[in-house]
Amino acid sequence: MNNDNKSRKITIAIDAMGGDNGPEIVVDGVARAFSRGLDAKILFVGDRDILGPLVEGHRGVKNTEIKHAPNVVTMTDKPMHVVRRGHDTSMWNAVDAVKDGAADAVVSCGNTGALMAVSLFQLKKIKGVDRPAVTALWPTQRGRTVVLDVGANVEADENQLVQFAIMGEAFYRTLMGVKKPTVGLLNVGAEDLKGHELIRTAARVLREADSEMAFKGFVEGNDISGGVVDVVVTDGFTGNVALKSAEGAARLVGGWVKETLTGTLNAKLGALLMAPGLRKLKDRIDPSSVNGGVFLGINGIVVKSHGGSDARGVASAVQMAASLARAPFQAEVAQTVAAVMARSDALARRRETESDVKIAAQ
Repeated sequence: MNNDNKSRKITIAIDAMGGDNGPEIVVDGVARAFSRGLDAKILFVGDRDILGPLVEGHRGVKNTEIKHAPNVVTMTDKPMHVVRRGHDTSMWNAVDAVKDGAADAVVSCGNTGALMAVSLFQLKKIKGVDRPAVTALWPTQRGRTVVLDVGANVEADENQLVQFAIMGEAFYRTLMGVKKPTVGLLNVGAEDLKGHELIRTAARVLREADSEMAFKGFVEGNDISGGVVDVVVTDGFTGNVALKSAEGAARLVGGWVKETLTGTLNAKLGALLMAPGLRKLKDRIDPSSVNGGVFLGINGIVVKSHGGSDARGVASAVQMAASLARAPFQAEVAQTVAAVMARSDALARRRETESDVKIAAQ
C-alpha cells in the first residue's frame, strides 16, 4: 500500500435506511466508529427528513453529508424488482455513489440479494471473474479465518472455486496485512482422493497454475474454527450451512454458559469473580466484533452488514469498509485471475496433447 492511499481522505456511503433496527442504530454505529478512530467522510443515504435530526442531534457524528433517497428496499423485495424500479431507494443511491466516484465504499444492512443484484448491475464484475462471492470472518483459535463463498452461489464449478481462492487470498492480505495467507479447499476429508472430481480438479489447478499461493490442500469443517488456514474456500450452499450452524452452536453454548452461571446463588457469586474473563470471552465470540460480509469480485467495495446489526456491528462494518478502501485490491485480483486461468488452460491443453500422443503410440 502506498503512502498516498494511506493519507488520502476516503468517503463511505451508508445505506442508512436498510436493516431491521432502523436508521437510529446506523447513526449510532457510525458514531461508535468515529470514537474508535475512523478517519473518513460519511455519506448517509436515505430520507433527509428522518436522517437530518438524527445526525444533527448526535454529538459523536462528524464529517458527514446526507444524500436524499425517499424509499427503502425491504427484506421481502425481489432483487430484480429493485434493479428495475428501485432507483429512488437508499440502497440504489448508496451503491450509485460508489459508481459515480462520490464514495470509495458502500455499507448496507439491507436485503442481501437485492444488494448483490444492485451492486452487480451498477458496478459490474471484475474482468475474468465469473461470479462474485460473499465472505465471512470466522473466529478461530489463531485469530480470524476468511470463509467464502457463504451464500452468493449455491453451486460453483472448479474454475469458480479457483477464482474464489484468488479473491480470498487478496482480501485476507489486504485486511489482515499478511503477506502470504494460507488457503485451503473445504472438503469431506483432508486426503487428496477425498471429495468429488470438481473439487479435486480445483485443487490441481491451484497447485499447478498458481505457484505463488500458499495452498495447503483440503481442510475439513472442524479445521475452520481451528484456524488451520487463513482462507477457506467452498461453494455458497456449503459455506452458508456451515456459517449458520456455527452461529447456532455459538448461541447454544452461550445460553448454556449463562444458564449455568445464573442458576444458583453460588454460581452468581462465581460469575461476579469471573466477570472480566467472561467479558473478554463475549468479545471474542460476539459476531458484531467482525460484522461485515464483503462482496468480492465486484468493481467496488461493498460491505454487507447483518440485517439485525447493533451499533457495534455497524461500526465494525464501516471500519472494515474504510480499511479496504485504503488498499483497493481489485486490480491484483484481475491480474492474478487472468494469469492463473491462462496457465490452467495451457496445462489442460498440454495434458490433452500428451494423452493423444499416448493413444496414437498404442
